Amino acid sequence: MSATERIDPAEAEAADAPATPGRPHQPFADWRFVTPPVAIVVLAASWGRGLPALLLVVIAVVLGAAVLAAVHHAEVVAHRVGEPLGSLVLAVAVTVIEVGLIVTLMIAGGTGTASLARDTVFAAVMITCNGILGLSLLIGAVRYRLAVFNAEGTGAALATVSTLAVVCLVLPTFTTARSGPQFSPTQLAFAALASVVLYAAFVTTQTVRHRDFFLPVTSNGVVINDADGDDHADPPTTRAAFTSLALLLTALIAVVGLAKVLSPAIEDTVAGLGLPHSFVGVVIALLVLLPETLAAANAARRNRIQVSLNLALGSAMASIGLTIPAIAIASIWLPGPLALGLGANQIVLLAITIAVATLTVVPGRATRLQGLVHLILLGAFLLLAAHP
Repeated sequence: MSATERIDPAEAEAADAPATPGRPHQPFADWRFVTPPVAIVVLAASWGRGLPALLLVVIAVVLGAAVLAAVHHAEVVAHRVGEPLGSLVLAVAVTVIEVGLIVTLMIAGGTGTASLARDTVFAAVMITCNGILGLSLLIGAVRYRLAVFNAEGTGAALATVSTLAVVCLVLPTFTTARSGPQFSPTQLAFAALASVVLYAAFVTTQTVRHRDFFLPVTSNGVVINDADGDDHADPPTTRAAFTSLALLLTALIAVVGLAKVLSPAIEDTVAGLGLPHSFVGVVIALLVLLPETLAAANAARRNRIQVSLNLALGSAMASIGLTIPAIAIASIWLPGPLALGLGANQIVLLAITIAVATLTVVPGRATRLQGLVHLILLGAFLLLAAHP
């Protein structure tokens, strides 16, 4: 039986562990419906103000609740539109707001934030390609003995992420048109255009031309042709999906905004611990990527590893493919240089991540060992970010 052959959901249920039964739609009194607007109110009340430690703790609690609410509403929207389009919803939404946060911080920080875009994008790539991917593989392998996915689609996503990372983050270190790890205007324009073209080509491939490559598969490698993303539950109504989409965007805005409100306290803590200032970007990236991490872990628990990998690699790709063009345009007005080139230890970590991810993806299935390898690479990244 070929890897791209389709089967009905009933056959998929027999071939694999039962999927999680569909959950009834939550009433509007549910905390996941109330939390996003409450988080926006908290954001508006706390924006630009000095706050005591107790209120910062309250904001941190609201931030955590907003993350959980975002995951729920992303799953509702993904259930409505089906895979693989559903995996794009959360990745693109988070990345667009992340770009706005980077540009805002760069404008406010002046020349001292020249490497902020590089640090944030690289942190996002390492967190997604090692943290989210490794966690998903580990959960899937522990629960189902093997984590099975579609090597064709995952390999295409990894190749695109690797190309974008090298062109946008590695090449500036070695170019000579400008001093330091910078692109010249012509080089930056090419990198931005290449990012847009590759990202658009991948989205077309994923959602139109070769959609089957990005659908979940059974333990026998057979594609589950499940349009709504759940073998049991009926998809939500159009009204419910649009409501969840609005609340998802609201929650994501609140997550990023509250992370920025907490960033002075995070900066003070980082400085007090003697860590480099660039580690602040890592902490904020971890906060911003929490919704995707939880959504990927939930999918892995349901034995839908391909959905988890779509989220991980799609988030990495969106982080580069959308951030670099936006920063390239914004650099026309931003003060100071734009440092995109990675340092030596970062290049080594990126190279080993690409090599290990390639070996993980090629077989189309993974054990808990591969998941642990990626998580160890994430640990190495965090350690070197804290103690370069």
